[in-house]
Amino acid sequence: MTTFWPWLSLAGLGAFHGFNPAMGWLFAVALGLHRQSRRIVWLSLVPIAIGHAISIATVLAVVVAFGAAMDLHSFRLAAALLLLGLAAYGALYGHSHRVRVGMRTGMAGLTLWSFLMATSHGAGLMLVPAVLSLCLADHSGDLAIASSLPVSLAAVAVHSGAMLAVTAAVALAVFEWLGLAPLRSAWINFDRLWTLALGATGIVLLVQ
Repeated sequence: MTTFWPWLSLAGLGAFHGFNPAMGWLFAVALGLHRQSRRIVWLSLVPIAIGHAISIATVLAVVVAFGAAMDLHSFRLAAALLLLGLAAYGALYGHSHRVRVGMRTGMAGLTLWSFLMATSHGAGLMLVPAVLSLCLADHSGDLAIASSLPVSLAAVAVHSGAMLAVTAAVALAVFEWLGLAPLRSAWINFDRLWTLALGATGIVLLVQ
């Protein structure tokens, strides 16, 4: 059971990322509506998921490398302060520095956009508490690269799979049935939710 909850957390965060319009489904819908094609919506999901997964994998690879070189307490403190710093920045300035990609972009441009959006939002850092718990499940107290990388790759797969499933479901529901009009009256401030999530994740690392 102690290793079940981190996996559930990874899937839950993937669902949360997928539900967040800033992570891609709104872009997929906009592209589909712009080109009047359901096929474009489906195709857009692939580079969005790939870019997100590359961002997550890159962050976790850096985290594992630094975690193996640092003592566990210092590593947790550094990761927590970084997350809290991102949350403070989001609270003060919001996510105002958007990565702008036009409606004529290709699959490579959409992959780059997704990678930059996930990285700038600190998406990979939010997975650190769950991945750290899984990597230390043997209670050895050490973060070894050889044993942590397979776990990190599995975490990327679980998280990205959940993110892709939710992104696809929301994008297709909005494109096929809802349209963009209801979003004007029923919009959720995901920037605020994201800032709160980053802060909560930083606090979890501090007390973990």
